[in-house]
Amino acid sequence: MASERQARLGDRIRVILAERLDRGLRDPRLGFVTITDVRVTGDLQHASVFYTVYGSDEERASSAEALKSATGMLRSEVGRHLNIRLTPSLEFIPDALPDNAGHIADLLREAQERDAAVAGLASGAAYAGDADPYVKPRDEEAIVTLPADASSGDDED
Repeated sequence: MASERQARLGDRIRVILAERLDRGLRDPRLGFVTITDVRVTGDLQHASVFYTVYGSDEERASSAEALKSATGMLRSEVGRHLNIRLTPSLEFIPDALPDNAGHIADLLREAQERDAAVAGLASGAAYAGDADPYVKPRDEEAIVTLPADASSGDDED
């Protein structure tokens, strides 16, 4: 479980990197990069930076190379803005969240199509037995009551 200090430092690093990337790097390979999360180790010496890139697979690969080559410059930028003894090393990791979200969206679309197909089959279906096979409560008016002298069962002939 991350301590409060780790979480604060991770959030601060995320903001610093996002601002720096917003101002731009001089690398033309860098695409539209979004920093999604930063996780700092317990000793505060390593930060895993998760990012996504909007675009094609080639743009993702070229942006990954650009971030890898700019890691030293970005680490010094983080060190200038943080007031801690040691600046954490940075590791850029592509975030799998968009891929997972796309896969989940495909699964939900497939399930919706199957539900529509089942509903189409069910609309023309007929019951195998009675339409309502469950026992219903008795109707009070349908119960025949016998007269009091006939129900005693005594024959007085």
